[in-house]
Amino acid sequence: MSKTGRPNYRRGQRGAPKAERHIIVRSVKRESPDLRKLSRAVIAMALREAEAEAEARVAAAKNDVTPSERHSAASVKPFDEEVGHD
Repeated sequence: MSKTGRPNYRRGQRGAPKAERHIIVRSVKRESPDLRKLSRAVIAMALREAEAEAEARVAAAKNDVTPSERHSAASVKPFDEEVGHD
């Protein structure tokens, strides 16, 4: 909080990263499934997957290398010395 008592909306971005939430699923025998809980779990998994894909895209864009280029670049050995041709 600032001196004026208002929260700083930018502070969350600069602070320490928050721990990930873990989803725990426990079975309870019922006649029909709880669709609300199931839908919330599926949405949480989809959001986590989308975040991971976005982070991978940002990392790839930062490195400016696609996964296929990364794989082919790892298999090519760099030349240590020049080869002279006569």
